[in-house]
Formats: sequence, structure tokens, C-alpha cells
Amino acid sequence: MTLSGKRILLIISGGIAAYKSLDLIRRLRERGAQVRPLMTAAAQEFVTPLAVGALAADHVYTDLFSREDEQDVGHIRLARDCDLICVAPATADLMAKMANGLANDLASTVLLATNQPVLIAPAMNPAMWAHKATRRNVASLRSDGIAFIGPMAGEMAESGEAGEGRMAEPLQIVASIEALLDDAPKPLKGKTAIVTSGPTHEPIDPVRYIANRSSGKQGHAIAGALAHLGAQVTLVSGPVTIADPAGVNVVRVESAAEMLEAVTAGLPADIAVFVAAVADWRVAAAAGEKIKKKPGEGPAPLELTENPDILKTIGHHENRPNLVVGFAAETADVISNAQAKLARKGADFIVANDVSPATGIMGGDRNRVRIVSSEGVEDWPELSKAEVAERLAARVAERIAGKG
Repeated sequence: MTLSGKRILLIISGGIAAYKSLDLIRRLRERGAQVRPLMTAAAQEFVTPLAVGALAADHVYTDLFSREDEQDVGHIRLARDCDLICVAPATADLMAKMANGLANDLASTVLLATNQPVLIAPAMNPAMWAHKATRRNVASLRSDGIAFIGPMAGEMAESGEAGEGRMAEPLQIVASIEALLDDAPKPLKGKTAIVTSGPTHEPIDPVRYIANRSSGKQGHAIAGALAHLGAQVTLVSGPVTIADPAGVNVVRVESAAEMLEAVTAGLPADIAVFVAAVADWRVAAAAGEKIKKKPGEGPAPLELTENPDILKTIGHHENRPNLVVGFAAETADVISNAQAKLARKGADFIVANDVSPATGIMGGDRNRVRIVSSEGVEDWPELSKAEVAERLAARVAERIAGKG
């Protein structure tokens, strides 16, 4: 969709990521949005109101006690006279104020007074993002209906540390804004969904692991497509290098055991779609130190044990979602293997595909799937993974509607 005519109040809080807000303004205006900027005092230490105002072609609001701006109760007008409020970057401090209802500056006062959708793009040091206080605030804000985009994993500009805490890129934030303002029909509104995506990494020792070639592209696309239809989606993702889909709550995990724990924690849910390529096996006892080669000796033997079957566990769970969809990535006997999985794993239908090396599906951008259910087998043509996701999300909506 375009953002033509949409009014975005952009709150810029303090942090080195504030420089990205300049590009965000440009990207929003390219799509026809009107951007009204509001800057905290700390934000002005990183970028100037002059630069922000020039790019937005609008007045920059900075002071709760401005005689000029507050003569008509300006903070209330700012809070209401917009289609959406975007906070980018959102610091730990501002998020704490939002979670606890504090209002001691213009930004926090506007956020407390608004009745419009709010999207925040957190940016902070990884230790701050992981802190228990921040996690409590994030949970509180999510329960209040605040939408999140990011933070992303990567290297921190100000400290050289790496981890989760980077602000989402401007185009990712724009995509989330478009998704939140999309007024298309939402057949899954009010429904909750869990989607798994990507590979799992099963440690052998601190530097080696068992994995597969899954990129997460298909699972992430499906999570985004379900969110586009109105579902509240939790995406449980193994280690991937692709961006989070817009409007989705992402839980990052490494191993199959962690993925099962995260999925179970997300129950009850209306829909579960298991796309992740979970490793079938893990090392029975991972080494605490790197396993060293020894001259003249062969490789150390690895004792493997079976990983939990996440699809089967949830398919037969006492809190089983109303609709359970599994994926079967096969290199031979695709249909027969998918049919065998259908009843054994308690799925409503299985999305089967051939992932032989010649197909290029693992890691690629296209897919060809077959829908296997108790009613038979439905062949879909080769499509982009985004198109597969859209068709599958529509099928899920139909099945949910049919189940009442």
C-alpha cells in the first residue's frame, strides 16, 4: 500500500540510532505520508531539529512547556491529530516511561494521551535490552497493544559490542507502518498464531553445531502473511540472517529444545504453522570445550539422541491449536512421506515440498508445494515464497472460518 495522505507523528528519542530517523522521514515522505516530528531533549544531542524539520518540511516539536505550541493544548492535539505514532528510536528510558504511565516531557505526555496506534522501534545496548526490567516493560507494552519492530541483532555503533539491540532499518519500519495502517479486510483479526521458522543449531562443542540449510524465508513470509490478515502472530525463529516480518512478535531460539519450549509457552493459540527445519538429532552430551584433533587419531565419536518432535507434540497437545499445519521437506517420496506424517503428527494438513539440491528451494526465493490433507493432494504451481505465504494464509483463514 502507499501512505498517501497518512499523518505520522514521529517521536525521535535519544541514542546514536537517531541518525536513522532522517532516512526514515525521507522514506515515509516518498510514499506520500505527512511526517510531523517530535524530538526529546536527548535526541537533539545526536541530530538537530534543523535537519529533522528540513526533511519533514514541518515544525519540530520539542518542549512540553512551549508558550507557542501549548496555547491550544498542543500535546493533546499532537496525540490525536495523526493516524499513527512511530517512536524511532525508542530508548529503554522512554519505553520504561510508557510502560509505567509516566508523563514528564512532551514525548511521554503525548504517548500517554494518544488514542491512535503506536509503533516503537527499540534501540539500545544488548545488555539493556536483555535486562529483566526492560523485558518486563516490553511485556507490559505488548499487552497494552503497542506494536514493535525489532530490535535487530548486530554490532553496536557506539560500543563495538554485538548482540540484539540495533534499531530496525528505515524500510523495515516503513513496512510495519504500512501493515498497521492497511485497512484491507482482516479475516484473522482476533486470532492468535504461532509460526516456527529457520533452522535449529544443535551444539557439538562451544564452536561447532549440527544444522541444515534452511534460510527461514518461507516461515518468515508466512508469519508476515498471517499478520497481514489480522492475526496476532508469534514467530519462533531459529538462527537466520533475514529481517523480521512486519507486525510480528519474534522469539529467537537456537536449539530444538528451546524452540519447543517457546512454542509451548505460546499456547493456547488458534493457529500453529510449523515451517522450521528442526534438526532430527542432537549430540547426547555437548562438550564443554572445543574438541581438539589428536595426531594419528580419528575423529571423536559423536553419540546422537533424537530431538523432540515439535509438530507431533503440539498436534497431540491438550492445548492443541484449532488448526495445525506442518511442513514436510523431502528429497524423495514427497507425497507418501507427507501422508504418513499427516495422522501420525496430528496435523490438519501438511505442506510438502521437494528440497533436493537441484530444486534450489533451500535458501532460494521460490517454492513449489503440495497441500496434503485427509481430502487428498492439491498441487500448487511454482511461486515465489511470498506468494506461497499469501496463498497459505488465505487457506488458513478459510479453514478457521469453516471451523467456526
